[in-house]
Amino acid sequence: AASSELSDGHCFKWLFMFGSGFLPLEVPHIVPVAFYVTLLRHLVSEPVLFYVTPPTPTPGDTYKGWLFKWTNYIKGYQRRWFVLSNGLLSYYRTQAEMGHTCRGTINLATANIAVEDSCNFVISNGGAQTYHLKASSEVERQRWITALELAKAKAVHMQAESGERENNRCRNLEIQSTLRTLGSKVEDLNTCNDLIVKHGSALQRSLSELEGIRVGGDMGEKMRQVTERATLFRITSNAMINACRDFLSLAQNHSKRWQKALQVERDQRIRLEETLEQLAKQHNHLERAFRGATVLPPSFSNPALANKGDASDEDDDNEFFDAMEDPAEFITVPADPKYHRLLINAVSFSNVTSPQPLELEPVRQRRTRIPDKPNYYLNLWSIMKNCIGKELSKIPMPVNFNEPLSMLQRLSEDLEYYELLDKASKSQSSLEQMCYVAAFTVSSYSTTVHRTGKPFNPLLGETFELDRLKDCGYRSLCEQVSHHPPAAAHHASSEKGWTLRQEITLASKFRGKYLSIMPLGSIQCLFEKSNNHYSWKKVTTTVHNIIVGKLWIDQSGEIDVVNHKTGDRCHLKFAPYSYFSRDVPRKVTGVVTDKDGKAHYVLSGTWDEKMEFSRIMQSSKGENGTEGKQRTVYQTLKAKEIWRKNPLPEGAENMYFFSSLALTLNEAEEGVAPTDCRRRPDQRLMEDGRWDEANAEKQRLEEKQRIVRREREREAVKAASSPEEGTHPDNYQAMWFEKLDDPASGETLHVYKGGYWEAKEEGSWDVCPEIF
Repeated sequence: AASSELSDGHCFKWLFMFGSGFLPLEVPHIVPVAFYVTLLRHLVSEPVLFYVTPPTPTPGDTYKGWLFKWTNYIKGYQRRWFVLSNGLLSYYRTQAEMGHTCRGTINLATANIAVEDSCNFVISNGGAQTYHLKASSEVERQRWITALELAKAKAVHMQAESGERENNRCRNLEIQSTLRTLGSKVEDLNTCNDLIVKHGSALQRSLSELEGIRVGGDMGEKMRQVTERATLFRITSNAMINACRDFLSLAQNHSKRWQKALQVERDQRIRLEETLEQLAKQHNHLERAFRGATVLPPSFSNPALANKGDASDEDDDNEFFDAMEDPAEFITVPADPKYHRLLINAVSFSNVTSPQPLELEPVRQRRTRIPDKPNYYLNLWSIMKNCIGKELSKIPMPVNFNEPLSMLQRLSEDLEYYELLDKASKSQSSLEQMCYVAAFTVSSYSTTVHRTGKPFNPLLGETFELDRLKDCGYRSLCEQVSHHPPAAAHHASSEKGWTLRQEITLASKFRGKYLSIMPLGSIQCLFEKSNNHYSWKKVTTTVHNIIVGKLWIDQSGEIDVVNHKTGDRCHLKFAPYSYFSRDVPRKVTGVVTDKDGKAHYVLSGTWDEKMEFSRIMQSSKGENGTEGKQRTVYQTLKAKEIWRKNPLPEGAENMYFFSSLALTLNEAEEGVAPTDCRRRPDQRLMEDGRWDEANAEKQRLEEKQRIVRREREREAVKAASSPEEGTHPDNYQAMWFEKLDDPASGETLHVYKGGYWEAKEEGSWDVCPEIF
């Protein structure tokens, strides 16, 4: 899996240095030398993958080992200890000499690396230094060659960066020189101005005195003073005029240069935008052509799955590695029939088919439709092209790209399949309970498959309650507890004996062609009966085809669901979409293990359709996969379905692809807090199809929030005895949550402190701020 993540340059480099993938020993005479040449050229042409760290050496930048070095015709090859670090290859007679005696060092930035045969290679800098080296095996030689080429590429890149820094320094010196010249001219202007004021005042006094004296002996002396002062004033005025002319000429010249440079940058940016858009269109065309020319695997015979092919891979680099398909970590085979006979009565997931109690109270009828989404076209690329590499939570976006739900309501949607937690609470076995919790974890992503609209960013202090105590046995509360970074706290409790709590902070980056959304924080689930305490994190969500084509969403990454009481663990793997994979798209696999690492259950399915589980009766190590990884073979009982996605309501494609639960979340409800999402005016206007009014209202709410935040910061600065310079402490405290340390998981998160449902029952909302 690591080799397919091109974005992780250090992991990729480690794998090739220390052995993973197509090494000559593993696939002799299959992979040509051109493969490595192409690969290394790619690495050199894309240095940003590997050189995002400072040049300071780290353990990952150092490679050490024994090599045989040619000394002379008498001694021949002698064993030496070589150290590759920071672009320098040094050697010693023994490891003990590393601290005091280096026998030789060669700079790889200017060195030439040549392979002679399966074990021999030569390193030369074109001068007096030439090392003839021999490795103990072909594999060892390839590892050294790969490490040397990577180190050389990095050294060359560092030199280029050094030259660029030097150029930047020269440009900075030129700018500083210009600024000093302009500053000097400004000082001359100030001096001339002071002199003009001084001599002008003296001349004015002389003229006044001249008017007041009589014609006589003093007349000549006064006339002489007036003449002198007038001459000084004229000289000073001329100097002022010359200084103004010099300053104006200098400023105009530099202004033209800066305007020209600015225009060049603008033109380059326009060309880059046009090129990027054109490349995206070409890529989209190639993707369509590839899909049209490719024979679909048998897994696409299902029409529902065939639609999953209308997607694009993350980028061209990843497609290169998708061709070398990442093998599964394990495979499952049917267990011996004897296990079925022995366990037919002993082992079963009775909760799967347990009958539900009849509901005696009338259930409230909730809405099943919202107004259809208006067909307002707005080019997403026209907005997003200015956001490449930025944190999108700080960038205001029009509601045209939203859906009429808040992020707090999206978090509450995780409870759509609450029955899984109800069944988990009845489980007698912690391992069985883990299967339900893991299935619940996967089910939370099922609503995202078609939901390309962005939820509203909650205002600070905004809340959302979901009271389904009468019909579903649970109730939930969310609150926005931080604005930058945006963080939401969620608490849900059920009469069936489980509590779910989470605190999620979203980090998002736009990479040009796709948008990555990384949820930070953890989710925890507690069961009263068993005192089992589970925790897990979320995977990365990727929105593809930002520039051109139909938007589509993928979930990828790994999740570890941990039971902190028993040590049980479920490792879930969300496979990223790939054109070249023969697996079902959006596949999820998982293994449930106990505290000793013994596997007990296997889970498999897709995050947008269903999950199945099967009990492991026996496990063994199988043959090596295509990349030398030894896969585990699990003998399992027949798989049973543990979760299946509910069908979307009729006409969902016109209602933002909302599920039946999502359609009810923004339905007006009496008695909720004044800070509840249902009362948010811009969100309500958008749901009603009045998008222009919604955009205006959204701007008003955001500006109101900024004013309140600045006022809160001013009050905090006043209250602080000695605030740090340049900081603005924020004294905001959440209304219904408080930050506590969780002893089980060792994390700090906002935990519900109580009081909300009591306040609702009393109708007392004095603690709530006016945010709308």
